[in-house]
Amino acid sequence: MLCTTILVGKDASLDHTPLIARQEDYGNAFNPQSFRVILPQDQPRHYASKTTNFICDLPENPLRYTSTPDVDSSAGVFAAGGINQANVAMTATESSTTNSRILGLDPFNQESGIGEEDFVTLVLPYVQSAREGVERLGQLLEQYGTYEANGIAFADQDEVWFLETIGGHRWAAVRIPDDAFVIAPNRFNITDFDFESATTLASPDLKDWINQHDLNPADDGYNLRQICGSRTYRDMRYNNPRAWYVQKLFGVETGADPTQMDLPFICHPKHRLAVEDIKQAMSSHYQGTPYDPYGGEKGGQVRSIALNRNLELHVLEIRAGVAPEVAAVHWLAFGPNTFNALVPFYANVTDTPSAYRDTSGQYDPTKAYWLAHTLAAIGDHHYRALAPKVEAYEQTVTALGRQLQAAADAKAAGEADLPAFLTQVNDQMAKAAVEEGTKLLGDCVKEAFLNEHLQF
Repeated sequence: MLCTTILVGKDASLDHTPLIARQEDYGNAFNPQSFRVILPQDQPRHYASKTTNFICDLPENPLRYTSTPDVDSSAGVFAAGGINQANVAMTATESSTTNSRILGLDPFNQESGIGEEDFVTLVLPYVQSAREGVERLGQLLEQYGTYEANGIAFADQDEVWFLETIGGHRWAAVRIPDDAFVIAPNRFNITDFDFESATTLASPDLKDWINQHDLNPADDGYNLRQICGSRTYRDMRYNNPRAWYVQKLFGVETGADPTQMDLPFICHPKHRLAVEDIKQAMSSHYQGTPYDPYGGEKGGQVRSIALNRNLELHVLEIRAGVAPEVAAVHWLAFGPNTFNALVPFYANVTDTPSAYRDTSGQYDPTKAYWLAHTLAAIGDHHYRALAPKVEAYEQTVTALGRQLQAAADAKAAGEADLPAFLTQVNDQMAKAAVEEGTKLLGDCVKEAFLNEHLQF
């Protein structure tokens, strides 16, 4: 069970911009990641999954989009998340949970279904709004089915939607209120669901199917987490604590028990949230609580968001108050979140910086993925000594990115070839991020060297 998702409605964000963010995780091994732009001519017209026997023809005239795929595509693309040419953002997927009642009635389609490997490639290049993204993915799920339980988020300049798969062929989606945020760990997350609301979408038969098979444990209303999800000991230690900590961090009263099952889905922050607030949450390891693995008396008892298994973090932003041509920002950081920094890359570009694009399976600390993992490998063993330097590095990188962004925004209207100009700005951001990361690496090596066991 991997990943953590945070969603922020436009009136809950600092600059009234919808935000969707997801930390992509993996097992305790390396899985190099890349940052790419998929041009229309590079989008396949005939698609075949590598996980199942699913094949289909794709529409003509796809939109350009950014993505963060696995470098090794032998198991599939796994594009993870990106923003398309119409300023629609998508992240896929948040691995989720279900139960035997649901799967007994609507089993996964292991033979020819679609899943995380496929979703971004099949949906993002073909939609003009967040709601359209929900509808296209919903139609694909109904037609072909899925082989796993997942949550998927979409955003445009006005709306954020969160869709969760239900069994093999059903789904439900909620428009996140403009003044709210969501923290979604690896469990079924949607709670109260109003089938008659304009802010929900679902499989056409979902309500009748639930009623017909007596799946609802409540006399009134439909709590989809209770109906479709799990309530296990694993949820108590692996999933619920992440929601508990982030809700507490953003001002929601959650009590003292991180394992509680019924934490809310829709929450309201005590103040509007910036990208930096999301990064702080995604870098968290229960600081200030007994559950912090760096010295807490109960450290290691529950799963934190920041882990050595973090592959990449994207925060997808369609900004308000600027021209549409510069509104889409694909914030990106590779590696474990406690030791990395977000960079605000423009999405309206024709290529991505080589330090983020040209990752390979061979170790190379000049590439952002490997540099971040090197910082984490050393920094984790000297966390208390290096924490101030890591915080300063993160602030410096993000501030430099914001400075370059502000200057580029101001010049954008006068640029004849805007995508080419923004591509150059992204290169400057990447160069600054790698330079600052290399400086921090030097500090890490010095700290480690002074504390080696081979001293006398």
